[in-house]
Parts: sequence; C-alpha cells; structure tokens
Amino acid sequence: MIDTSTIPGSGSNIRTLEVETTVSAGPLEVWRAWTSKEDLQKWWPVPDAHIELRIGGPFELMMTMSLPAGLRGSEGCRILSYIPGELLSFTWNAPPTLPLRSSNTWVAITFRPADEGTRVRLVHTGFLTGTDWDDYLAYFAETWPYVLDLLSNHWA
Repeated sequence: MIDTSTIPGSGSNIRTLEVETTVSAGPLEVWRAWTSKEDLQKWWPVPDAHIELRIGGPFELMMTMSLPAGLRGSEGCRILSYIPGELLSFTWNAPPTLPLRSSNTWVAITFRPADEGTRVRLVHTGFLTGTDWDDYLAYFAETWPYVLDLLSNHWA
C-alpha cells in the first residue's frame, strides 16, 4: 500500500506546473529512460537511484551522496502508476533545503508519439498555498525545465 499521509494536496484547489519537450526517440525508449536506473543515469547525472517498477515501488533518485541518508534526494518517493511507453506517475518531495521536505506532491509524465519522436509532458501537482509552498513550486519551476533539457539533449 502507498502511504498517502505525506500528501497534503487534494481536491481541485491545488497548484500545478507543466513542462513539455520533444525527444528524438520512440515513446517506449523514452519511458524506459525514466523507469530504469541504468537508462536514467545515461541522461540525468544522479549518483544513485532505486527504482522498482511496480505500484508502490520506490522511485528514489539520490542527487547528493554527501548528505545523510534521507536527505540525498527523493528517498521515500513511490510509483503511483505506469503504462509502459505511455505514462509514469510518482510521489515527489522537496529538496532538503526547503521546509516542506516531508510534504509530498506528485508527478505524472506522459509519452506521446510525435513527428519528431516523442512528446514528453511532465505535470507536477499537489502544491498548496503559502510562502513555503510558493518556494517549493518555484524550485521545481526552475528544475524541471533543466531536467527535460537533459533528457532532450541526450538524443540530440
């Protein structure tokens, strides 16, 4: 079972950010680039990852190994759903520098065929209101475009 107690966002009064890119590879190949540790590390320079492709499985990307366990990245994040070659969704947390580290949001990524390859749409949602939530949202408004650029450039 997925523990939803760390996800305060609910209903339709949540904030969302959306980022899109087109990747010069097929949908299944791009989907695998998100769901396999080996494929993910080819384009996103994360030192370690723990991904188990199952509902409730970990989706943990360790960004900073010099920090103590629990503060290295997305520890504790879980896969919510997936459709091979089409969809991946997972819980997500704020970086350890932000006060809402223990409050999860969620991300849904879709992979659609496009003339040039695959259209990747990342939707990060579950943000509430308030200064701390504004900081959480602003952090990922800068981070996700960078991540999708890494993904797109991998196949450039």
